[in-house]
Amino acid sequence: MISDQISKYADKILLYSNTCMKELRRLFLVQDLVDSLKFAVLMWLLTYVGALFNGLTLLILAVVSMFTLPVVYEKHQAQIDQYVGLIRTQVNSVVGKIQAKIPGAKRKEE
Repeated sequence: MISDQISKYADKILLYSNTCMKELRRLFLVQDLVDSLKFAVLMWLLTYVGALFNGLTLLILAVVSMFTLPVVYEKHQAQIDQYVGLIRTQVNSVVGKIQAKIPGAKRKEE
């Protein structure tokens, strides 16, 4: 009984770790230029976040956010969705312009 649960959880951990490693390999080897650039910008921004806060502060902020953000979203869902939609269209427009100017940056149709 317990060995079955351990085996099940070990298989799930193995699946998640393999998926994570494949995605990181894809990002580091620049198989998709736009995704790799997004990842590089995210890592660059995280260096500044790490310079401003220590790990415990980030953990406290994450725990507080987990409990406050869902409540704020429920109360102001229409306004938040409207602004997120505007931001998403602007970002897609900029990414489309960048992809049009960079050769080989066309995304595969899914």
